[in-house]
Amino acid sequence: MPYRRLPNTDSARLRALKAAVKKGKDLPPFKLAYSQSSFSKAQLFINNFEKAITNYKAAYSKQIEKNKDYQAAAKKARLYLSHFIQVLNLAITRGELPEKVRSTFGMDVDERKLPNLTADKDLEEWGKTIIQGEAQRVSMGQPPITNPTIAVVKVRYENFIDASNHQRILQQNTQRCQMELEDLRAKADEIILNVWNEVEETLKDLPDHERRERAQEYGLVYVYRKNEIRELQLFERVELDL
Repeated sequence: MPYRRLPNTDSARLRALKAAVKKGKDLPPFKLAYSQSSFSKAQLFINNFEKAITNYKAAYSKQIEKNKDYQAAAKKARLYLSHFIQVLNLAITRGELPEKVRSTFGMDVDERKLPNLTADKDLEEWGKTIIQGEAQRVSMGQPPITNPTIAVVKVRYENFIDASNHQRILQQNTQRCQMELEDLRAKADEIILNVWNEVEETLKDLPDHERRERAQEYGLVYVYRKNEIRELQLFERVELDL
């Protein structure tokens, strides 16, 4: 015998609610297979649930869309910052700047490798340190590093910070919408379960096949097990042979 399967996705929940509410609108109360109390709850709830689904999808889509701009800004900032540090190290190698100048930029004096800028958090911290270090060095009357200048690096870095802050806000919006939707999912499941239980209780005296057909009009979903599907297919082949 097929078993009843409750919805486990938002679209399936929405279909179940809409099917139940439609029957509630189409039929007078005395013909409806579930209670008016459950109908009222489903009818009042469905718009809020549909709106929450739409809000979450919109927030998530915008986050994904703007993430491209964020990644592009991070890539540019990483590129210009690494080039600046490379030029600094080349100037030290040529003897134009002393090795101790690295300490002004938060680096070890004898460290010739680029700092790890892979993680966005490291990029943010190193960008701030390098910009402050060059400002400090220039304020002491030392010649600025060029190609790229720190001004150009700063523009790229600030673009990255702005994009990062904006992306963080979008992520928070998505998380908030997701939490609201998760709360409503629990409520949707409760309403659907009550409606389905009431429908099946009302139709319990009907023959199995007719009961399932009538219940499906209210949005109930029945699923055959694998062995039942094979039996049905075998039965259909036998009937065709006859």
